[in-house]
Amino acid sequence: MARRRVHVYVSGRVQGVYYRATTRDTARDHGVDGWVTNLDDGRVEAVFEGDPDAVESMVEFCHEGSSRADVVDVDVTEEDPEGIEGFEVRW
Repeated sequence: MARRRVHVYVSGRVQGVYYRATTRDTARDHGVDGWVTNLDDGRVEAVFEGDPDAVESMVEFCHEGSSRADVVDVDVTEEDPEGIEGFEVRW
């Protein structure tokens, strides 16, 4: 099965609104591997890897995020898959 990997930066009101936890739960529901973390500049950074359709679903999710988030921009960069497994919130 082909895998797709994307590196995502999300800006807006995305910290302190359960964005990371909701991203983790959504990724696990879609069977997507990777990680999500807060950045010091107020953005959220994430990597999604897995089935291309499932990864695309995660990119779409990032445009809305958690119910309390207010997403302004989502920057997506394609990368070569690394074969990571599982999904985690990084601190």
